[in-house]
Amino acid sequence: MRTIAVVGASLAGLRSAEALRAQGFDGRLVVVGDEPHEPYDRPPLSKDFLLGTADRGSLALSDPDGLAALAAEWRLGVRAERLDTSTREVHLSDGTTVVADGVVIATGGAPKTLPGTYALRTLDDAVELRAALTGGAERLVVIGAGFIGAEVASTARKLGLDVTVVEVLPIPLGRILGPEIGAVCGELHLDHGVELRCGVGVEEISTAGVVLTDGEVLPADVVVAGIGARPQTDWLAGSGVAVGNGVLCDQGGVTSVPGVVAVGDVARWSGQRHEHWTSAAEQTAVAVRNLLAGTTVDTHDKPGYFWSDQYGVRIQFVGETHLYDEVRYVDGSPRDRKFAAVYLREDVVVGVVSMNDPRHFTRLRRQLGTAALSTPN
Repeated sequence: MRTIAVVGASLAGLRSAEALRAQGFDGRLVVVGDEPHEPYDRPPLSKDFLLGTADRGSLALSDPDGLAALAAEWRLGVRAERLDTSTREVHLSDGTTVVADGVVIATGGAPKTLPGTYALRTLDDAVELRAALTGGAERLVVIGAGFIGAEVASTARKLGLDVTVVEVLPIPLGRILGPEIGAVCGELHLDHGVELRCGVGVEEISTAGVVLTDGEVLPADVVVAGIGARPQTDWLAGSGVAVGNGVLCDQGGVTSVPGVVAVGDVARWSGQRHEHWTSAAEQTAVAVRNLLAGTTVDTHDKPGYFWSDQYGVRIQFVGETHLYDEVRYVDGSPRDRKFAAVYLREDVVVGVVSMNDPRHFTRLRRQLGTAALSTPN
């Protein structure tokens, strides 16, 4: 391959470019990003950056020397609008095209939005939201009790706002962490003076506030929607690249079109789409190896891992929780907001979760897929 285009200039895109050079690709490398910013870290946006304790410079994923060493052409502030796989052309929003032998799709996700609300996905979103929260606002309503919503609520409490979190599901994070641990996460909100409305949706957002489906009206100066993201695959229409809740790939990131791989939040590897920082970083070396080989010679099968910082508590999780039949506490107690627990399926460890217990989490993480008898007491 003489030219490779990496479409997406966030974490997955940058790590793909780095992996290409590390694995010996010395041809033309073009990185396309729809934001005008050089690659930056997104997790701090809802925490330290929103709080004002971190600046833009601290978010950088690479320093100038590291970016220069990639010898890449950076096409920032333009988006990919179409991929023509017959001519191997990526058509960009500024009217130009990039002809590439290989393509890495790393376009990530776009936040689902509601009229009258703020979203938080990009650096510009965070700048706008921080101005709103620190510009005299007193009452914040967060729609969605997922990780982004919970972290925004936590930060807003530190800023002194009154916060209400609305969640359509009966328990926060129940779909991801299960009802037992999800309930503990819900109690964490209550511990810090946050009002929690679960099992109710939003009817509309009006001048009076956030109108819930049960008729309650929540007054709000600022409303944030943390209701998930959709994979950015629209630009692939007609390309022949198979999509379905993400770009469909095998376990090595290889798509239905030769010479095209996908990584990060946009990629659905063997039916799974992991929207986590670590997955985006770890998939890239495998996908790039397969791209350069022209076939699947390597696979990535590590379980999904994520962390979240809320109200001074670090929550860590690894594994899969669907179809588990028991949660067993191995260390500490949820009452103290410090514990480690395993998810079991037929007495086999399929997931690990902790709150403020990194030592036990690390030990238990090594036991995924093994019998529960080997867990410490």
